[in-house]
Amino acid sequence: MLDVRKWIFAIICPPAAVLNKEVGTIMLVGLLTAMFWVPGVIAALFLLIRDQLRAGEQQPQV
Repeated sequence: MLDVRKWIFAIICPPAAVLNKEVGTIMLVGLLTAMFWVPGVIAALFLLIRDQLRAGEQQPQV
């Protein structure tokens, strides 16, 4: 389950939601947000969902 704060940050300030990523990723999301807010939100949400799916794959099936 994703942290609710990251979802809120992804909508309000997308670069803040991906601060735990590499510098290039943060800059890309920041650039998309500066160009227009919606692409930055989409990119941040995509990264958060992708991380959640990867974390789910790594957990052992019971």
